Amino acid sequence: MVQIKVYGLADKLNPIKAELSNIIHVALIEGLQIAPEKRFHRFFLLDKSDFYYPSDRSEDYLIIEISMFEGRSVATKKQLIRLLIQNISTQLNISVDDIEITIFELPKSNWGIRGLPGDELTLNYKVEV
Repeated sequence: MVQIKVYGLADKLNPIKAELSNIIHVALIEGLQIAPEKRFHRFFLLDKSDFYYPSDRSEDYLIIEISMFEGRSVATKKQLIRLLIQNISTQLNISVDDIEITIFELPKSNWGIRGLPGDELTLNYKVEV
């Protein structure tokens, strides 16, 4: 299981959110080997009065939070971060300084999915990559 939250200024994020969602999803398929049908993305479109960020960031500043089952290797997580930053920067012309990514790993038992604790689910994909 992988869930994505993306935070940014509404006037900057709204026009690109569909393309950004696609970029993120392709990176998750490639980097984490998730199943293509497993897209869980939420966009938090913020007003300038609700989004404080450092003065060395531009209005393109994005925060991407990734919540996922624990079990991926450090190398896999670093590869995912690099892939996301490179593809977002290249395809959307957003400076690497304006992209921040945080990964939160949780035990499967801390998830409730389809009426079961996550550690009781039968998954159609591998978490240990």
